[in-house]
Amino acid sequence: MGGLKRKIGVFVNSRWLVFVAAMWIQSCAGIGYLFGGISPVIKSKLNYNQKQIARLGVAKDLGDSVGFLAGSLCEVLPLWGTLLVGALQNFLGYGMVWLIVTGRFPVLPLWVMCIFIFVGTNGETYFNTVALVSCVQNFPRSRGPVVGILKGFAGLGGAILTQIYTVIHSPDHASLIFMIAVGPTMVVIGLMFLVRPVGGHRQVRPSDGLSFSFVYGVCLLLAAYLMGVMIVEDFIELSHTVIIVFTVGLCILLFIPIIIPVSLCLSPELIPPVEEPLLYEAQNQQELAKSKSPEHDVPEVILSEVEDEKPREVDLLPAPERRKRIAQLQSKLFQAAAEGAVRIKRLRGPHRGEDFTLSQALIKADFWLIFFSLLLGSGSGLTVIDNLGQMSHSLGYDNPHIFVSMISIWNFLGRIGAGYFSEVIVRDHTYPRPAAMAIAQLVMAVGHFIIFMGWPMHVATLLIGLGYGAHWAIVPATASELFGLKKFGALYNFLTLANPAGSLVFSGIITSSIYDHEAEKQAHDIHRRSQATVSLFFSMVGLEEPLKCVGVVCFSLTSIIMAVFCIIACALSLILVYRTKVVYAHLYGKPSPSSLTCQ
Repeated sequence: MGGLKRKIGVFVNSRWLVFVAAMWIQSCAGIGYLFGGISPVIKSKLNYNQKQIARLGVAKDLGDSVGFLAGSLCEVLPLWGTLLVGALQNFLGYGMVWLIVTGRFPVLPLWVMCIFIFVGTNGETYFNTVALVSCVQNFPRSRGPVVGILKGFAGLGGAILTQIYTVIHSPDHASLIFMIAVGPTMVVIGLMFLVRPVGGHRQVRPSDGLSFSFVYGVCLLLAAYLMGVMIVEDFIELSHTVIIVFTVGLCILLFIPIIIPVSLCLSPELIPPVEEPLLYEAQNQQELAKSKSPEHDVPEVILSEVEDEKPREVDLLPAPERRKRIAQLQSKLFQAAAEGAVRIKRLRGPHRGEDFTLSQALIKADFWLIFFSLLLGSGSGLTVIDNLGQMSHSLGYDNPHIFVSMISIWNFLGRIGAGYFSEVIVRDHTYPRPAAMAIAQLVMAVGHFIIFMGWPMHVATLLIGLGYGAHWAIVPATASELFGLKKFGALYNFLTLANPAGSLVFSGIITSSIYDHEAEKQAHDIHRRSQATVSLFFSMVGLEEPLKCVGVVCFSLTSIIMAVFCIIACALSLILVYRTKVVYAHLYGKPSPSSLTCQ
């Protein structure tokens, strides 16, 4: 009996159980990506024009990104309480939108609808913040894969919820809004007690690499399964029973990762867990120097002090020699400080790679390079996601839901792939992680160019989805590496403000203005050709239809502007790469044994 209780305790407190539960919660945290699927029904039911829909989209993006309250509540409430607040916001916000769209509640002004959309989508920030903070603390030395997988499931949420929606089998697309209000709320409330820090750095096992590989395999299988199901459902008329079978298969794939914590709980623990190293190389050397000093009270020498003292030509040396020279310099500084021969110079704030507060990070150029690169890159991708319904209709596609699902899947794969690829860059090559973001932004520029040319939307959604998703695996990991984990929640939630800022300008001003201008031109041409017959008919019966734009011209100018913004974002990312080469070499360089003992 005691052995069973112990195994249950190991299972409940397993960092892998927390990780799997966080994946499930994140699967419901991508409701904002469904806006392209629900915006056409909102537009038709409430008789909105494109500028009004764009304002709702900006409100959605603000709700999806303004997470300061979520970060603050994480420090005041238990994490389950923070998740509960987010679930209630999701239910209230989208529940009211559903009531208004279906006529069960009186139509309210646009600004009130914006508030409801904001409140409902803002629940995502609570899900994201709790999941990321918990799992990054549980896996402090696997940030790239963990962030990539978690943000990947958030990106895939649109495709998952769309597939579940097909089971409802309702001709009224407003029922999708109802599912958005109820589904995530139920899932989060059911899992809110599982997602928390559990001292994961003390649970390192030799099998962790294999476990991550297994999760990556499940992710790829899940994406391939959803893509296959989506293609079959789009081209073949399936019975409702077959659709239910496909959805059950999706649920089984989502549950497969639970095998990892179950197997770790049941397997005999032949090798005791090894505590994962939380200190960087410089901190380990400090402890070594302190242990050798007679007083054990040598003042702490931080990386910034070594950077100030070392000659500039040290940075030009080969990596092994550079680490050896830096280690020698550190040793001399420790010895001089212990003997009182020198007074160690202190800087006013931490150096890159240490723990920053938000106010300290805001005065650093690197932080703003990340912010504006994210604003231009992800903002341009979000513009496509928010306008996907109108974009597909203008190009002659009848079913926008297929593109909503496709861009959700590519978004997912972009996050998963960027998490893995960027980790290879920093671990195997000690090269700055933002290099992967520069590549993603070039890929997005190509996707925008494809829309500009009027080529198939399927290829454009693939490239833009991959590039957009990559941002949300790379940026959180980069921020945690350069500015520390202590205030990661506040740093992350500030950076996410780049999303609504980009959406406000790109979608709310540029895209909607160009679309409505082209729609008015087309309506005026039709009016002249038909000698006002249609217009006279509608004026007699008192009907007005929202303006619609048809053809490549509706979004061509917008797309080329977005492509230029992506190229500028790539340039900013490359500047960040240049500025942080030394930092990443220090964080992830593998020093030789001789350099650690050199005096």
